[in-house]
Amino acid sequence: MSDHLFYQSRQTRPFIDRAEGIYLWDVDGQRYLDGSSGAMVSNIGHSHPHVLSCMAEQMQKATFAYRLHFQSDIVERFAKRLAQKAPAGLDKVFFVSGGSEAVETAIKLARQATIARGEPDRFKIISRTPSYHGSTLGAVAVTGTPPFADPFAPMMREMPKVRAPLHYLDGLDMDDPTTGAHYVQQMEEKILAEGPESVLAVLVEPIGGASTGALVPPAGYMEGLRALCDKYGLLLIYDEVMTGGGRTGTYFAADHFGATPDMIISAKGLGGGYVPLGAVISRNDLVEDVLDHGGFLHGFTNAAMPLAAAAGMGVLDVVEDEQLCARASRIGGMVYNRLRDLQSQYPFIGDVRGKGLLLAFELMADATTKQVLPKELNAHAKLVNIAYDNGLIIYSRRTRNGAEGDHFMVCPPLISSAAQVDELMGLLEKSLAQFADLYLKEVA
Repeated sequence: MSDHLFYQSRQTRPFIDRAEGIYLWDVDGQRYLDGSSGAMVSNIGHSHPHVLSCMAEQMQKATFAYRLHFQSDIVERFAKRLAQKAPAGLDKVFFVSGGSEAVETAIKLARQATIARGEPDRFKIISRTPSYHGSTLGAVAVTGTPPFADPFAPMMREMPKVRAPLHYLDGLDMDDPTTGAHYVQQMEEKILAEGPESVLAVLVEPIGGASTGALVPPAGYMEGLRALCDKYGLLLIYDEVMTGGGRTGTYFAADHFGATPDMIISAKGLGGGYVPLGAVISRNDLVEDVLDHGGFLHGFTNAAMPLAAAAGMGVLDVVEDEQLCARASRIGGMVYNRLRDLQSQYPFIGDVRGKGLLLAFELMADATTKQVLPKELNAHAKLVNIAYDNGLIIYSRRTRNGAEGDHFMVCPPLISSAAQVDELMGLLEKSLAQFADLYLKEVA
């Protein structure tokens, strides 16, 4: 650990020197393939010249202008383009600096909108377990991963949770509409148990992020949630912090489903790692109701910075000009098939899942019973470190409510080529073989 800097633990990593495309180099010249786009952030890769040019141009004009003092043409134009990317009816944008801030914004906007509409008793936001929605106390309250929430429980009002649609663990067919209906029924039972008159919104990732390891919902599930929210007068909020920006093969994962939310939360790929950037995209009527009722009691100092908007515009240019949504589908299909090949080679890979270039594989002691590897093995950390030593960066989480189980996100930048997929998978296979040899001889 540095003499003065601290972060999440005492783990140390090399100092970064530079980054370009899908690669990063440390100060000793070691090259790393960014197989997870950082934390699923660097969707267009590193140091893209177009984005750097957009930022440099804006730097010559104004980097910061406080929203209460000035409007900004670049911010206005970026908001318009982002609204045009969102599903029809979502056309109001509130910019923030990242995912946690965006989740807080959506929660508070939803609450103020229902107060403005004369329903002050609605305050509960039902989310899922496992889930992850951010690090602030408001975001932790809707996060369904106990290790992240438990230490802070006395300091907040935890929101109700319902089990995520973990069909692969339950032995259910994700393509069978009755599977989706099964999990929708669980959500309805939770709404009824909490009292529909007290429930404000349902908050979900349309395709799972790190907490569920790229979980794709079963057929009809998202549409069923939309119908439930309409039935009980609730808002449906999509957390697309990880899925947005083209990663799943469409700009927003909402586009995969016949279920338009009332709000979308976006970050990570929105700024692509070039600047801290996030946004909430909302239905116009919700915003107008809040503004008519005295205004939105919320804000951040760095919201709607001209420099951030310029970077975001540049990132969006690249996504569109290089057709990265289509590329994510095509390259993602290659990665998925290669992961399935590894699954057939290594019996401890119990599941492969995801969409586009939001992909994950899960290690298990027994793929049939879904039994986890021994918790004490810390496989999620060991495989990541082996891969890192081999020059490959992947991202891991504990699969079962953050307490045990091991899954790994394989989410390279959307600009990745077929040759780079070969390189990535070669490094991953090498790392899996070393992991099996060192730790899983009995399992393998």
